[in-house]
Amino acid sequence: MRFGLGVLRLSAESFWAMTPRELAAASAPLPRHGAATAMARAQLDSLLAAFPDRQAQ
Repeated sequence: MRFGLGVLRLSAESFWAMTPRELAAASAPLPRHGAATAMARAQLDSLLAAFPDRQAQ
C-alpha cells in the first residue's frame, strides 16, 4: 500500500483496482534500492558451518 499510494501516488480506488501484474509493471522502471538477492549455496554453507544450530537439551 505504501508503494502504491505513496510512491506511485495512486488514488485508493486505483490502487485497489490494480492487478498484481499491473502493479509489478508500474514498479518495473523504478530503481531497486536494497532489493534482496538470493544467497549463493557456498555462502549458506559457510554460515551454517560458522553458526550451527544448537541441539535441544
